[in-house]
Amino acid sequence: MNNSPLISVIIPAYNCEKTIKKTINSVLQQAFTDFELIVVNDGSQDSTLDVVGEIHDTRLKVFSFENAGGNVSRNRGLNLAVGNYISFLDADDIWTPDKLESQLEALQKNPEAHVAYSWTDYIDEEDNFLVSGRHVSANGDIYEKLLISNFLDNGSNPLISKESLVELEGFDESLKAAQDWDMWLRLAAKYSFVAVPKVQILYRVSSHSLSANLTRQEKYCLQVLEKSSHIRPPKNKKTLHLSKANIYKYLTCKALQEPFSKEKGFLALKYLYRYFLNDYYRKTQVSFLIKILLKILVIITLPASLSTNLLSKIKLENPKKEFSAIKSRS
Repeated sequence: MNNSPLISVIIPAYNCEKTIKKTINSVLQQAFTDFELIVVNDGSQDSTLDVVGEIHDTRLKVFSFENAGGNVSRNRGLNLAVGNYISFLDADDIWTPDKLESQLEALQKNPEAHVAYSWTDYIDEEDNFLVSGRHVSANGDIYEKLLISNFLDNGSNPLISKESLVELEGFDESLKAAQDWDMWLRLAAKYSFVAVPKVQILYRVSSHSLSANLTRQEKYCLQVLEKSSHIRPPKNKKTLHLSKANIYKYLTCKALQEPFSKEKGFLALKYLYRYFLNDYYRKTQVSFLIKILLKILVIITLPASLSTNLLSKIKLENPKKEFSAIKSRS
């Protein structure tokens, strides 16, 4: 008799003492209960292990390693997992109680599918709702749509057959950003997906976004796009331009998030120009472009304190709503 759990949930954990308890509890409170929960402690220097150690559940397993990054931690968890299905969860995100149940049911009803995904909403550090994700429901061969935009939104979303992850040899450990998008694209190039049209992932947005990562994000997003287009070339030549447009729209919006600085303002200007070059629909985006240009002008010409004060009084387009995220926590 096989007593192995059907699903393995993997949480890479690094210095997440403030959020890990809520994240773990959102798994332990799932309506579906036949799972193991693997926490991969990635060399945390804070009290993450102490917090996890206070949680007592036979399904919870904790493994500690030297710090090696999120991709390595995910792959370590994958190697330890015994379930037929795998779901990854970042250590500050939260699932609704029906997440695993609904996604497993979707896969069982659609045996040709290897990946089930749901919708995402965004929350702040106090669990307050910020904005809805993209809420896309695409089924079957979703590769072309996913190449244009990572509408799965984050790495805490899908439930995936373990055999497909093993066949693809897990996450690309050479990537320092856009790791999730790369993994979903490689899966979509070979396997069918099925959507669960419900909000089941609550993605936590941190106020400590590092602008220094923007150049790195640009580099790896473009690398993922190039790699994917070689693995399975898109049918339409416009697809790659639209994908680049979305990448640069996202980078523009990220560069324009607080704290403001002239350096970030000039980065935003560069990214906006590259977005404009690639966007076939730019003529319909005049309002967006004008608002963003005005914001850039304010940031570049005024001291940071003045630009922050002025822009806080002006209602500008919400970057998260415009382009939710090709996400990378790094």
